[in-house]
Amino acid sequence: MPSSPRTVSISGRLTIDMHSLNNEGGEGNQIQTRMVHIVDGEGNLQVVNAISGDMLKHIQAEHLWSLAGTGNAALPLCDGCQKFSANRINDDTAFFQDLGKASNEAIVTRVIQRCTMDDAEGILITRDNRSAPRKSTVEFGWAVGLPEKTRTEQYFHVKYVSERGAGSGDQSGANVGQNIFYRPANSGIYAVVCSVELHRVGWNDISREYVLDETTRRARSKALLQSVLYTLIRTNGAQRNTQHPHVLGFEGVVSWSTTATPAPTVSALAADYQDQMVAIGQELNRLDSGAVTSERVSSSAELARVLADLVERI
Repeated sequence: MPSSPRTVSISGRLTIDMHSLNNEGGEGNQIQTRMVHIVDGEGNLQVVNAISGDMLKHIQAEHLWSLAGTGNAALPLCDGCQKFSANRINDDTAFFQDLGKASNEAIVTRVIQRCTMDDAEGILITRDNRSAPRKSTVEFGWAVGLPEKTRTEQYFHVKYVSERGAGSGDQSGANVGQNIFYRPANSGIYAVVCSVELHRVGWNDISREYVLDETTRRARSKALLQSVLYTLIRTNGAQRNTQHPHVLGFEGVVSWSTTATPAPTVSALAADYQDQMVAIGQELNRLDSGAVTSERVSSSAELARVLADLVERI
């Protein structure tokens, strides 16, 4: 059986049309979409649409939460995570009742043992004036639109009212008039980067030791990598009730390492990112023979196959 992956890096281009996944807020009757400044592969400054890494991480965490809710005893959730609280274990009163003056090392051990999401997603324990950090095992960068390959437009909408004479305003504050508003829709090719440190699942960074048994670690690692796959094939975010994104597909490179050598990542903003990732892996294998494998994918289906194969190896 092939060796289990320790680290996994995913870099590629995700094509999404007519989405409104990440907005900055509203101004008057117009929703503002997220725009960022980047430097393209030729050194030119560009302004492009983007989806924040916070949004992608939230989507991934929700998928992991769903997997943990299947009744698998190896995937427990703390009281806060069971209700998908943003405060997670900080919202778990029972956890803090017998914590006393425990050291950060002991607190992190208890956090890892108590909750799958806090173990995998990371958390800062701040309740009762504490500051005990648990670093995330999965990291997302911004999904950044490729210059000249991404567009944002504003579309006119009006709220339907049965009485046509209701007018365009409403002085009562009851929001019953025929309101006019504008929504953004974004279409394009987005550069995506993601890194997963599977070897850190169940690992206490302070004591430098595993605090879970191997069976539990494997179950959590499998669920974590599955949740990353689900994130790239099932989008989430704002305005999906009427602007569900059209996902056309994913192309890129999945790279993984079975040793302490890190899996390489090159942003898909670079035109030759696939060649670079493969070449870097080959050079790393000169120093650590057979450590790194890089596989190109040209569709969402191929991405699913590669990640599903890695899940089975864990």
